[in-house]
Formats: sequence, C-alpha cells, structure tokens
Amino acid sequence: MSQSNIPVNEIYCSLVDKADKKFSKIKNLPYYERNRYDTYFCKVFKVYTQLWKFQQENRQKLVEAGLKRWEIGEIASRIAQLYFGQYMRTGEASYLLESFIFYEAVLFREYFKEGLFQDVNLANKQLRFLARFITVCLVLNRREMVHQLVNQLTVLLDECKRTFQETDFKEWKLVVQEIVRFLKADSAYINIRPLRYSIVLDLHPDLLPQVAAYDGKKNLRLRDAILSTFHLNEVKYSELTLDAFRMLQCLEWEPSGSFYQASGIPLSSTSTTIGQNGGGPGPSRINYSQDITDPTLPPNPRKAVLYHPSATHLLAVLATISEELSPDGVILIYLSASGTDGQAMPSLSSANISENMIRNFRSHSISTSNPSSSHSDGDHKICLYMGTRRNGGLNCIYPCDLIPFTRRPLLIIIDSDGSKAFKAIKGAEKGEPAAILLSPCSSPPIHHASGSLFTMFLTSPLQAFYLLLGFSGSDSEMGLCHKAEKLLSASLNDWGLTLAASDNLDPLWARLLSDPFIRRLLLRFPPDVHDKRQIPPHVHGHISLGCA
Repeated sequence: MSQSNIPVNEIYCSLVDKADKKFSKIKNLPYYERNRYDTYFCKVFKVYTQLWKFQQENRQKLVEAGLKRWEIGEIASRIAQLYFGQYMRTGEASYLLESFIFYEAVLFREYFKEGLFQDVNLANKQLRFLARFITVCLVLNRREMVHQLVNQLTVLLDECKRTFQETDFKEWKLVVQEIVRFLKADSAYINIRPLRYSIVLDLHPDLLPQVAAYDGKKNLRLRDAILSTFHLNEVKYSELTLDAFRMLQCLEWEPSGSFYQASGIPLSSTSTTIGQNGGGPGPSRINYSQDITDPTLPPNPRKAVLYHPSATHLLAVLATISEELSPDGVILIYLSASGTDGQAMPSLSSANISENMIRNFRSHSISTSNPSSSHSDGDHKICLYMGTRRNGGLNCIYPCDLIPFTRRPLLIIIDSDGSKAFKAIKGAEKGEPAAILLSPCSSPPIHHASGSLFTMFLTSPLQAFYLLLGFSGSDSEMGLCHKAEKLLSASLNDWGLTLAASDNLDPLWARLLSDPFIRRLLLRFPPDVHDKRQIPPHVHGHISLGCA
C-alpha cells in the first residue's frame, strides 16, 4: 500500500510513536557520551522536524480525525526541550533562543488550556511546561517573563489543588518555593550588569593585551568546563544551583546590548509575536537571532553542569572531555562543596595583599590562604562532599582524583572550606601544570542565602562587594553603583596590563591570560573575603514555528 493511500491520522500516529521512542532514548543519555548524544540528537531532531511539518500541512484533516490542541503543544514542548538540552551540551546560544521561541509559542497559543481543569494529566503537562520554560528564561535573562511565569505557575497550582482535591501536589509546591527563593537570592544582580562577557562593557577579545608565548607553546583557550556544586539547603531551581547558574553565565558571551534591551523594552517587542489564532514569527525574532549570534566572537565554551554527581560520574565526564579536548584547549573544573571543618586559616594583613598576589602569579597555584602555610599530611585526607556524607566515598572528590587528568591543561577552581587540600596537586601533575584557584579556608564556610561569596567575587565582584557593605541596590544607590562599576573596570584593566607586561609571570598564566573568560576570572580572583580587612582597594538544524 502506497503512503498516499494510508489515512493521515495513521501516518501522524506512526510519526508520534517514532518520535516518542527516540526522545525517550536521548533524554536519559549522560553528558559523558557526547558523540553518541550528537548522533541521537540529529536522528530525533529529524523525526520531530518531519512530525511538526506533517501536522502543519495536514492540520485540518488531523483535527477532524480527533487531534487535540494539547497534542500540538506537547510536540512543541518536546522540540523546545531538545533545543535546550543541546544548548546545555554545546553552549551555543542559538539553541537557547530556539528553545525560548517554541516555549513562548506554547504559552501564547495556549495549547494546554482546553480541558485543563477536567483532566489532571493535562494540568500536570501545563505545570511541567511552565517549570521548564522558567528555566530557559532564567538562563536567557528574561526576568520579566520569569516573574510572569512564576505568577501563572502559582495561580495554576492553587486552582489545581481546589479542582483535584484527591491529587497530591506537594512536589509542585516545592517547585514554586524553589523558584521564589532563587529569585529572592539573585535579586541583587538585577539591572546592574550581565554576568556574561559583554563587549559593551568588557574588552573585545581582539583588544586584549598580548602576552608573549613561552617556550614556543601556543596560548590556551577555554574549550570546556565542568560546573558542580553541593551544599546542604543550597539555593537552586530544579537541578540548577545558584552558584552553578552564575558560573554558567560567566563563561558565555552576552549578545551585544540585549541585556539592556530586555530590561527596558516590553517582551512583546523583542520576541516572537504569536497569538491564539496563529501568526508566524515576526521580524523581531529574526533580528534577535542575528543579535544573539555575533559572528565576530568565538563560540561559547561547552559546559557540563552536573547536579550532585557521584565521584565516578564526575570523573567519567572529565575523562570524556579530556579525550575530546583540542590541542589548544584548557578544561575549567569548578567544584563548590563542603570539605572539612578545619580551623580558620591565618589572615593576611591588607598591606601584604599586593605582594601575595604578585608572588602567586609567579607560580601557577593561586590561593587566598596564608602563603607561608603548607599542606600537611592530614590535608591529603580532606575531600569535597559532592553529596550526602552517609554515602561515604561515593560522593567524595579527593585531590588525587584529579591528578591523572593533568595530562591535559586544567584550570581548577575549588570553592570550599577544605580547598587547601588541593594544593597537593601542585608538583604532582602528570604532564601539564595545573592552574589552581582556591577559595579561603574559612570557618564557617562563606556560604549563605545569596550563594558563595567567593563565587560571587569571581562572577560579579562589585555586587559581592555591595553585599558585604549591606547595599540594597535601590534606585537611589544606582548612580553610585555605576561610578563604582567604571572605577572597577578601569582598575581591572590596569591590573591586566600589569600582568601582561610582567617579566616574572609564570608561563602557565601567560598562556591562559589571552583567553577572555579565564583572564576575567584571574583578575577578579579575591583575597580572603571573610576578613573585611583584606578587601583590596580595587575590589578586584532549525524548525519553523509556522501557524498555530
């Protein structure tokens, strides 16, 4: 029987079944099977392209055969999930934008509205859609949309509790509590400056001061990053913790001007215009796509955001990334977790901070601890707890776990009260010297409702400084904030020039300073932020949406 003789609804059902099977395979693939994931992504994306196009071309016949609007919304939501998953694995901003576009279409076309309060399964689909869309908007910095979605999620949840009284919505209540807490903790970052690298505010990569290569070795570029945190009761939304969220954005390019455009212009004028009765993507979407992919900038580094990984899982991801790393690449490993309850490290006087910083840059290990203190034998027993301690060594990352991977260039950032133990890596490398940034070994750890202070200084130093001073970020203080931002930028640029021109700069740092993301982290690297006396004076494939 030729396909032309097969009923339209049977072809549609066959495509849906095929797409569902491929989607179920890809959503559970781990980060450390990248090549396999890329292959599956192409296959499942091709099927969903066929499915979306088929339902567009045969909409009327399918509706007559019983197609519901929520089924169309389910397809669009799956496509948005695919795009977001690919963004999380590749770092390409265009995938993030496409995910936003499809989710926004589902929202404005109200695909799940019909029969919402007659079917608890349909209500759960709408709740899941809103929760996932919130994640995309958070990462895309569409805060106005985030607040709209949170309000919708809260109202919908309350209505579901009244309508489906026999159903337990406790988990959804926790989701609402998580996002409210997340937004409250991150509110100090709004309307100041983006966390991403902005060529409007930061030096363009082509204008960075050149550092002479040592021993004929080429400069290194940040190609991959592993970001993982674990703290009891840490601020998070879904599987994205606040500290990982800040680091994620800090390692990406900000679309030129989009942060300020999104803050001052209504959402409807910067995104896809879609109504209940249809209408394709307008010119605003095309302009925004062109804005978000700047051809003059290198691609974003790939990032693996691991939520509470076991030690073997984290090391498997690191092994795969190391195997795939390009010859000029460096891997950033950011781990934020509790280590040991050891005693607080001795404080440095403010007069010795500059001397300490210069000494550190002559070496390839930088620590905010007392430089005269050396790691003892007991330090080798200290580990980072990337999960609950009742699981023993399954969740423990020791310094020696990372040493085998020093055959490739690494930049290791440890944010922990047990960070000093990772000094043991220095001198034990297996091929390439590891660059290490260590947080203060303070007691208690510098971690509170607004996230880690150390991570805040790395990702947004001025806002971290405001937090220490108790500034609220009110409108009356914004003028002072902008002046401080200009002063800080000028100071960090001067510091960068000083390092680039230094004759005593360690060869490893010289190879890293040419990368804009790493350079910015190094210049922002703080002294002991727990001791206020040490705050330095400079604070240092494509699917078109079509009709509805």
